[in-house]
Amino acid sequence: MRRVLLALVAFSALFLGAVIVVVGQTKVPADAIANAVTRSPDMLAQAWKLPAARTFGLTVSYQSNPSKCGPASVANVFRSLGEDETTETAVLEGTGKCWTGLCIMGLTLDELAGVAKQHTDRKVTVIRDISSEEFREHLRHSNDPDRRYIINFTREKIFGAGAGHFSPIGGYLEGADMVLVLDVNENYRPWLVERERLFLAMDTFDGDKKRGLLLIQ
Repeated sequence: MRRVLLALVAFSALFLGAVIVVVGQTKVPADAIANAVTRSPDMLAQAWKLPAARTFGLTVSYQSNPSKCGPASVANVFRSLGEDETTETAVLEGTGKCWTGLCIMGLTLDELAGVAKQHTDRKVTVIRDISSEEFREHLRHSNDPDRRYIINFTREKIFGAGAGHFSPIGGYLEGADMVLVLDVNENYRPWLVERERLFLAMDTFDGDKKRGLLLIQ
C-alpha cells in the first residue's frame, strides 16, 4: 500500500511539473503580437478568398489548452477537407497521445503526422530541411484546395518570445509575398506575415530535428 501511495505521489508531482512546463510557457504581450504581424482588414479579406482558405469558412476552432496546438490544427484541416474527425478529442482518439488532457512537452512534427495518419486515408507527408525557395514553392501549392499544410514554427522568431507552435496555412498572397497563418491560439487569431520571416521561424530545431511542414492531401 505504501508503495502505491508513493507511486501516486510521484506521478502527481510529475504531472504537476508537466502542467507548469506546458501552461507556464512565455506569454507574448498583446502589443507585441499586434506589432509583429499584419492584420489589415483588407489584406485578411483578400487572403480569406484564396481557394484553400475559403474551405475553412472564415472560422478557426481554437485549441483547448496551450499544449494542443497540433491536434487543433489537424482538426481544423480535417474540417476543411470534409473529414469526420473535426475536434481535438476525435483526432487524438486511439493514438495514445495526450491522454492526460495535456500534450506534455507538446507533440513533435513526426508525432503529429502519426496522429493525422490514424484518422484519414489521405496522404500525410512530413516536409523538413528545405530551402527558402522550396518553401516558396510549397506556399504556391498551399492555394490548391486539394492540399493542406500545417506549419511547425517557433514564435520567438516572429514575436520575440514564445515557444514552438503548430497552425494551418490558409494560403499565400504571392504578389505581396505574405502567408496567411490560421493561428489556432485564440490570443493570436489568423494573421499574415512575410514569407521569409515565417521560413526563418520554421527553419529551426525542435530537439535534434528541424521543424517543418505537414502536408495532407
